[in-house]
Amino acid sequence: MSEDKRKHVRTKLFVQFKLLHPALGERTISTRDISDEGVYLILENPGGVLPVGARVQGQAQGVEGAPVMEMEVVRVDAAGLGLRFVTPEHVGP
Repeated sequence: MSEDKRKHVRTKLFVQFKLLHPALGERTISTRDISDEGVYLILENPGGVLPVGARVQGQAQGVEGAPVMEMEVVRVDAAGLGLRFVTPEHVGP
């Protein structure tokens, strides 16, 4: 049995999320869940789309005033991408 070592609780959230990256262009993708630290995007065949460590921009759609956020790919698996919000307290070594 694996131990979940997450610091933040994940909440199921199904919204459209605009993802922007020079190699990817602009794509609208569905979310699976969100936490204070990041978001998981459902993406068919995500392998090779964006590597772990890639920086992207994203914005929740249908949410008035939703900011465009800087994010980093921290997980790629068969179902999609895990992204971490990059905020001043996350930047650095």
